[in-house]
Amino acid sequence: MFDMRSLLPLQLAVVLALGAWLWVKTTAVSPLPDWHRGELVVIVPPAEMETANAFETALAAQFAQQLQVRLKTIPLAIDEKLPALVAHKAHLATAVRSTTDYALRFSKSYQALDELLICQGDTPDDIDDLAARTLVVAAGSPQESVLREVQREHDKLSWHSQRDTSPVELLEQVAEGKLDCTVANNEQLATARNYYPDLGNALDLGSPSDLTWAFAADGDPQLFDEAQQFFARIKRDGTLRRLIDRYYGYNERLNAVNAEAFINQARTLLPRYRQLFQEAADLTGIDWKLLAALAYQESHWNPQATSYTNVRGMMMLTEETADRMQVENRLDARASILAGARYLQLLKEQLPLRINEEDRLWMALAAYNQGMGHLEDARILALQSGLNPDVWSDVKRTMPLLARPAYFAKAKHGKARGGEAVILVETIRLYHDMLKRLDSADEQNSAQNNLPDKLIGLLKGRLGLSAPQQPREDARQ
Repeated sequence: MFDMRSLLPLQLAVVLALGAWLWVKTTAVSPLPDWHRGELVVIVPPAEMETANAFETALAAQFAQQLQVRLKTIPLAIDEKLPALVAHKAHLATAVRSTTDYALRFSKSYQALDELLICQGDTPDDIDDLAARTLVVAAGSPQESVLREVQREHDKLSWHSQRDTSPVELLEQVAEGKLDCTVANNEQLATARNYYPDLGNALDLGSPSDLTWAFAADGDPQLFDEAQQFFARIKRDGTLRRLIDRYYGYNERLNAVNAEAFINQARTLLPRYRQLFQEAADLTGIDWKLLAALAYQESHWNPQATSYTNVRGMMMLTEETADRMQVENRLDARASILAGARYLQLLKEQLPLRINEEDRLWMALAAYNQGMGHLEDARILALQSGLNPDVWSDVKRTMPLLARPAYFAKAKHGKARGGEAVILVETIRLYHDMLKRLDSADEQNSAQNNLPDKLIGLLKGRLGLSAPQQPREDARQ
């Protein structure tokens, strides 16, 4: 008779083999693919560093396009990205300050950022006055590297390194009174001040961070060479400057607007008109939040607004524009919003299709303010100056020149308040950004019917601290 017990060793071997196979399948890390085969894996800043994440992802996408490969991004915490890179979890890591802590190679620098000490209340004027303060920075961050350098001359300097966080989160904690002091770069602080205007003066540590891309020292040298060529090219042709302007450029306008008034009116007054802006968006294809941002810049959502030059209504239409858009009553909110949206779309359609969608929108807004003729003069001047007339970040450099006799005397359409148009566009970009964030937060918190206090703190100050602007005077044509 067959003894089943004789099969026990075989059964045990099968079970062990199956267990080993399952362990390998569930715990083994997929090897990094050869980028030549069509996929580039890049470590980018974590999602909570929203602006840096978006900027570095866009930069990496440009590089992947040059290589003609797909891009795969891996958002990692600051203290995780370099260990992951040397472990070959990615081909490169973005936004890195050169360090000798790991066996790495570093690309050309593409962004120089000042590193700033910021404290709750008053920030010390001297680094030696930090003795009685508690300083916390993100572990593995450029800010920690800066402090190590500063410590060479200030040996009493001490700090705590916190893992699983970012400079953005630490700035929020300082602003909310949960943390005494931290260090962040000038762009991070500028963005934080958009939300937290009470963040006071900062102390420049005198050791700027030159951001680079990092590559494992034993990685493919060809990829490193490609990156060096990439940075040389995008610096030369203006691509890098345009990307920096796109993601960080409007921080320069933050003190020009009243943040608290904007947030309050966005939550109390805007809901009355939201359906009208959405109707205009359906008609034109332009984001309703952009149209609402334009209307706030024009009239602070006041349908009765009137300037002394008789520009009137929610969208501050001139009589000429109202006649062109067949508006009988400029003080009718619906008529004004629909006409303003159609007029903006008309201006946008007049611009060459070769211009990308975003740049066409910014230029159309400039034309909404100063007229298409003056915009064209600025584009011609950009071309004559060796700039790109199809890119807003270049055109906005020449548009203010139209107020100077040496330039407007030669311009076809004469003198223009071009600087005003640039301010309008950049401020609307800010308002639009805030409305997107506010709308997203409202959706996430609709079940509670209110925004959490932290978010209100974030949103107040997104746009600065000055007194509310009066309805603008326009020179639209």
